[in-house]
Amino acid sequence: MSSKVVLITGTSSGIGLAAAVAAARAGWRTVATLRDPRRADALRKAAAEAGAELDIRQLDVTDEHSVSTAIDGVIADYGRLDAVINNAGTGHLGTLENESVADVRQVMEVNFFGVLNVSKATLAHLRSSGGRLITVTSVGGVVGQPFNEAYCAAKFAVEGYMESLAPVAASVGVTVSVVEPGGVATEFINNIGLDLESEIAAAGPYAPALQAYTHRAVPRLSSGMQTAPEAAEAVLEALTAERPAFRIQTSEWARDFTGTKLTDLDGSAVLAVTHSWIA
Repeated sequence: MSSKVVLITGTSSGIGLAAAVAAARAGWRTVATLRDPRRADALRKAAAEAGAELDIRQLDVTDEHSVSTAIDGVIADYGRLDAVINNAGTGHLGTLENESVADVRQVMEVNFFGVLNVSKATLAHLRSSGGRLITVTSVGGVVGQPFNEAYCAAKFAVEGYMESLAPVAASVGVTVSVVEPGGVATEFINNIGLDLESEIAAAGPYAPALQAYTHRAVPRLSSGMQTAPEAAEAVLEALTAERPAFRIQTSEWARDFTGTKLTDLDGSAVLAVTHSWIA
């Protein structure tokens, strides 16, 4: 196992950090990447406390040159790449009338095209190793959620792309999986930088629905809250299982929530749930 190499994006905090430490402890040579190396202190501390050895490198998933430079460096140093975990992403809260299309496009740039940038740059190497392409999506990639239109659209796009790619990649020996977390106690929400009171005040005709969403949906989503290391266990399953599933939820709550959608042929069950969040 010590000869196998995994590259993980978005490891400065949360699931990415926990997955990097877990992979290293499981015996993988772990290349932990992040957009801003100045934010690696928490990662280094967690690795040191766990006795895990990490190779920390810079990689901005939205910059194709940064991606190719990082991948070329890994191949030059290790001669192989056995797995890639697309974890980097950004949160977003808003609704179409109150934001610009450019805002939506930026969410897509990170959460969708960033995944494609890294996946495209690594597939040839994963073909050579018979490796694995794993992407951390969200329950929001299965169930659309009010005021999360852009975020869910990006995660839906990732899920659709990877579901379509999976049989094609399998034909050349690459296993594709997506991991769907529910609520996770990380810095993800804080990193959005939202002042909810200001957002509600500026929401105009959507203010009542947004206020209802923050009062009702957020606690419900938080009811399935788990720690980042707990969620990372599902990522490790995708990395190490002999035959990992294509779609892996990180908790029983996430399985129940996504199960509502996956058995809802006419969409009424999902809309009944999400309408209640903003009624």
